[in-house]
Amino acid sequence: MKPRKRHVLLLLVLMFVCTGMNEAIEPISTSIAVGMAAALTGFLARYQNILYYLHECCRPEWISFNRSGLETDLERKLFGQHIASRIILKAVTGFMNNENPKKPLVLSLHGWTGTGKNFVSQMIAENIYKEGMDSSFVHVFTSELHFPHASRIETYKTQLQQWVKGNVTNCAQSMFIFDEMDKMHPGLIDSIKPYLDYYDKLDGVSYRKAIFIFLSNAGGESITQTALDFWTAGRDREEIELKHLEVALSLSVFNNKQSGLWHTSLIDKNLVDFFVPFLPLEHKHVVLCALAEMEAKGLRRDPDVADRVARDLVYFPKPERVFSVKGCKTIDSKLDYYT
Repeated sequence: MKPRKRHVLLLLVLMFVCTGMNEAIEPISTSIAVGMAAALTGFLARYQNILYYLHECCRPEWISFNRSGLETDLERKLFGQHIASRIILKAVTGFMNNENPKKPLVLSLHGWTGTGKNFVSQMIAENIYKEGMDSSFVHVFTSELHFPHASRIETYKTQLQQWVKGNVTNCAQSMFIFDEMDKMHPGLIDSIKPYLDYYDKLDGVSYRKAIFIFLSNAGGESITQTALDFWTAGRDREEIELKHLEVALSLSVFNNKQSGLWHTSLIDKNLVDFFVPFLPLEHKHVVLCALAEMEAKGLRRDPDVADRVARDLVYFPKPERVFSVKGCKTIDSKLDYYT
C-alpha cells in the first residue's frame, strides 16, 4: 500500500476506533460498506498495535495511573500540606487500583486561595492521563464562567447532567473538576447526585470509574483558625491531623449559604469520600514555592531572591505575620519583578 493511501485509511480507522461513540452513522451503499470493512480488517491485522498510540483513546495506552509519579510530585512540588498530600495519595491510589469500585471517587478540596487546590488537581490528572490537563477526558467547570446566571439554574442542571453523562459514556474513566464551588448556585451540584451514588448503572451507563473533584474556598476560615490555634499554643503544624479538621470542615461547608455545597445531598448522603483541608502557608513555604518556580522557569535557584519575594507578600495576623493571605498565588508575577 502506498504511504498516502495508508495514511488516509489510518484516519478512517481512527475515526471508528477512538471516538467511542455509539450513534448510528449515515446510511451508505452496501458495496462501499463491504469494501471498507474488508480494507479495515486487513489494515487492522497489520497495524492494530500502533493505532492506539496515534490518537488519544479511552484505553490503557492513554490512561494509566502512575503512583510513584504522584507521590514524587506531592513530595517535591506541594509545600506545607502534609494532610492533603497523605489523603490524596491514599485516596487516588486505592481508587485507581480497584478494578471494580462501588462508586466514583469524590474529593472536596478546601482552603484559602493559593494553598495548592488547583495544583493538586493538575497533579492527579498528569499522573493518570498521558495528556494531563489537556486530555479530552479531563473536564473543568468554573462556576462564574459556565453557570453565571442564577435565573438559569434549571437549564444549567439539565446541561450539567448531559455533559457528565455524555462524557462518561464516551470514557468511563473521565475526570470532572468543579472550580469555585463557593461561587456556585446552591442546589445546582445536586443535579448530578445520582451519578455519584452507589449505582451499578444508570440508563445503561456506569459512573463508578469516574473521578469528581470539587475545589472551594469555603471552610477556609475553620481550617485557618485551627492552624492559628496550634501556632498560638506553640505546637508544630505537622501535629495537625485530619481528625482536628474534618467534622468542623464538613459542617462549615454544609451550612455555608454562600457555598455551592450548602445543604447539598452530596454531603447529607455521605457521597463525598474525603474533605481535604489545605492549610494556610507560612513564610517558609512561600520561599519554597518561589524556589520551585525559579526552577520551572529555568532560572538559577536563588534563596535570597526567594526570601525577598516571600517577604513582599501580605501576612496575617498583622502583628505576627504568620500566614500568607494569598498563599503562593502571586509568586510567578513577583519573580518577574525581582529577576
